[in-house]
Amino acid sequence: MASSSVPATKVESESTTTKPNWLELPRDVTLNILQRLGTIEIISSACQVCPLWWNICKDPCMWRTIHMSKFRYPRHKYSDVDLVKMCRYAVQKSCGQLEDIYIGFFGNDKLLEYIGHSANHLRRIRLIICEYLSDKGFIEAVKKLPLIVELDISHNIHISKDSLEVVGCCCPLLKSLTYGGNMFYNKNVEAFAIAKTMPGLCSLTISGVALDSIGVVAILNGCPLLESLDMLECVLEGDLDESLKKRCCEQIKNCIFPRQLQTGFDYYFDWTGNLL
Repeated sequence: MASSSVPATKVESESTTTKPNWLELPRDVTLNILQRLGTIEIISSACQVCPLWWNICKDPCMWRTIHMSKFRYPRHKYSDVDLVKMCRYAVQKSCGQLEDIYIGFFGNDKLLEYIGHSANHLRRIRLIICEYLSDKGFIEAVKKLPLIVELDISHNIHISKDSLEVVGCCCPLLKSLTYGGNMFYNKNVEAFAIAKTMPGLCSLTISGVALDSIGVVAILNGCPLLESLDMLECVLEGDLDESLKKRCCEQIKNCIFPRQLQTGFDYYFDWTGNLL
């Protein structure tokens, strides 16, 4: 008589191919998984999957880090207006717990004003090519963000040395600064602003600005705690004498000189810091 039992190998095969039930995961594990998604993915997709995920996405812990860049998506998928609305939504959901925000290729003064009012525990902020952001808007916002430790304001055409001075005065905990200039101003003005107001800096990356030996000396004197100085994409006017090069190398663990000193050729940059 033939046996009606299912072969053991078939049972094992079926058990190993069974899809996991994501709803049965512990809440903290699901929270950890969702936090690895980008902010836009959480808002546009993850929070709409099921009631459990919707509930988890309401936890302010989900929004301590906000990372949004228009550049990551196909052209015209999200308009600037869409992204600003999503960013405001994410900031609101953080309930004041926001610590780290990255905004790339969109944003304006109104958005930054909202962040300044809603996220006074912010410690890290990166604003990359936000063409509708002005000196005035940035300054008003940064006055409300005294806990900033790391700041990246790369290639924003309207942010000048005036903003740098306010950052230095209003953000005493600042340790790391990345600044991309636009070459619309005279040489050394950014270097003087940094040297005058940011004595606690440990890391400085500057690009698209004009420097000479006086500006470099100002940075060395004004920022004695610097451990990293990257001037690779600065335009060097004149040369640095050997004693100044030696001082840079002795005072700073990681010092990267402008390209002219490394190649002997002059380089010129557009307002985004790219080589012409």
